[in-house]
Amino acid sequence: MRFGLIGLGRIGAVHAATLSGLEVVDSLVVADAVPGAAQAFCDRHPGPAVAAADVAQVLASGVDGLVVAAATDAHPELLLAAVDAGVPVFCEKPVAREAADAVAVLQRVRASGVPVQIGYNRRFDAAVAAAREAVAGGALGRLHTVRSTTMDPAPPPAAYIAASGGIFRDCSVHDFDTVRFVTGREVVEVYATGSANGDPVFAEHGDVDTSAAVLTLDDGALAVVSNTRCNGRGYDVRLELHGTADSVAVGLEDRLPLRSLEPGTAFPAGPPHGFFVDRFADAYRAELLAFTEVVAGLRPSPCSVADAVEAGWVAEACTLSLREHRPVRVAEVRTPA
Repeated sequence: MRFGLIGLGRIGAVHAATLSGLEVVDSLVVADAVPGAAQAFCDRHPGPAVAAADVAQVLASGVDGLVVAAATDAHPELLLAAVDAGVPVFCEKPVAREAADAVAVLQRVRASGVPVQIGYNRRFDAAVAAAREAVAGGALGRLHTVRSTTMDPAPPPAAYIAASGGIFRDCSVHDFDTVRFVTGREVVEVYATGSANGDPVFAEHGDVDTSAAVLTLDDGALAVVSNTRCNGRGYDVRLELHGTADSVAVGLEDRLPLRSLEPGTAFPAGPPHGFFVDRFADAYRAELLAFTEVVAGLRPSPCSVADAVEAGWVAEACTLSLREHRPVRVAEVRTPA
């Protein structure tokens, strides 16, 4: 199959390299808003990759599917350009910066019938998938507590912070999607807080560098989500699920960025994860392999626009809760889709 890719930044370059290595992909057409970036990538990856000027040229080249990894503000336009051309799309999160724009995209996608997959890669992590199976199969009994965390080792660039939409929309939203995916439940209420005690750029943009949120699920279970941009030991992503019959965890492995002080304990034994690329390398490959199956008509989208919009509503509710220092019902921020 022939695939197109728009955006060759940090995650776009990872996706392009992954696609180039898949057996089912025999050619790749890439484009980027930065002049020369696409050709530079092709020069580093001779063979399957060729450069194009823009999305119109990519789509005109006869691609079977399109991967969108451009800047957030470009997501709606690029995603819908492919949908209008009848080309299946994989788009990195979020669907759009603003919730209203994401709903408009959802409506267009639903009307088109074109398959769209949103890039919430943790759904393809083997341990996360096992956690979902444990919950669905009843192995944990009644689930009462979920703990999910994402801790970045260092803040992103100032320009990224300015355009990110805030920690809940940019970072925590991965945890929100994971909570929904693993539990099979919806979030009905949130209470969020945060602080900005590090780089002043966060406060300058009305953001925080460390946050926590308590989510109430529709069956009464509680989920605690904590995040930071300043975890000096490494990239820490974990998930705990506690039930009346059993408890399980994701991320308790030898590269966990957490040092035990228990006497005689040598866990974890390996070097800490440095960033998301090494922590989720297998998941990134699995999600793109799944997208090739979506393009081939072998499976439905494993993470729909509707899924992404729901995680986005939780992020909106947390953003409002942080700003107004109060619990927020998700229904308060949700608009009809």
